[in-house]
Amino acid sequence: MKQMRIRDLRENRNLTQKELAGYLRIHQTTYSDYELGRLNVPVSILHMLADFYDVSVDYLLGRTNVKAPYPKTPDL
Repeated sequence: MKQMRIRDLRENRNLTQKELAGYLRIHQTTYSDYELGRLNVPVSILHMLADFYDVSVDYLLGRTNVKAPYPKTPDL
């Protein structure tokens, strides 16, 4: 499985794991485990990361090289 891109995105914004973990309301060690692939990232956290970085979840997961997020659909 391809490595997720969350570390590169975080480092490109000069953020620490602690800062991003605070935004996500999780422990820094949990976030570190996501970056290292020790824990699967919950869908709710993937959504938050995609919104934070303004990218698609597919980009985060390494399924595409296109960063642009998909258009949001109105609530049904």
